[in-house]
Amino acid sequence: MTVTSETTAPVTPDTADFWFDPLCPFAWITSRWMLEVEQVRDVRVRWRVMSLYFLNKDRDLDPDYQERIARGLPVGRVLIATEQKVGPDALLPLYTALGERIHHEKQEVGRALIEGALADAGLPAELVEAMDDASYDDALHASHQEAMDRVGDEVGTPTIAVNGSAFFGPVLTRIPRGEDAGRLWDGTIAVAGFPYFFEIKRTRTGELDFG
Repeated sequence: MTVTSETTAPVTPDTADFWFDPLCPFAWITSRWMLEVEQVRDVRVRWRVMSLYFLNKDRDLDPDYQERIARGLPVGRVLIATEQKVGPDALLPLYTALGERIHHEKQEVGRALIEGALADAGLPAELVEAMDDASYDDALHASHQEAMDRVGDEVGTPTIAVNGSAFFGPVLTRIPRGEDAGRLWDGTIAVAGFPYFFEIKRTRTGELDFG
């Protein structure tokens, strides 16, 4: 009698590139959704940095808004320095630490916040010096522009690219959990797969829920 065995090749998860600006509350909620998606679908997230500062710096916007997003430039520099000096895997822990302080604790964006986030993420304290180092701006702008090249200049953060498609959003006001996160992912990548599909939109109601 001949015994045959069958081997099944391991399934390689899809890679989703996720561009974020740490100051954006919608990117924060969507990023926490993506962590849920990783638990229920064969997808792994590669975290990338984009910048509301570079997105809007040449636009005629409210001065107060311009001032707020300008505070994100030093944070973006620190993220880029972390990616370059520690590695891309350090971006998620730092983003999480920053997001907890920015969006949940409502701390003032500045040196103390960045120092605390670096400590929370177990990263070198000296990375905070990048916040005042404009030499990181070119790399930050290049990372941001890669996202814009995928989706165009009329969108923002977050931007996700997966399986040859890229899109802005989804814009969420709370974090889907478990299989709800998976179902929303399935629908999102389904519509994004049609090259002639561009937009679904409705008026946003209710407060943002970071829980």
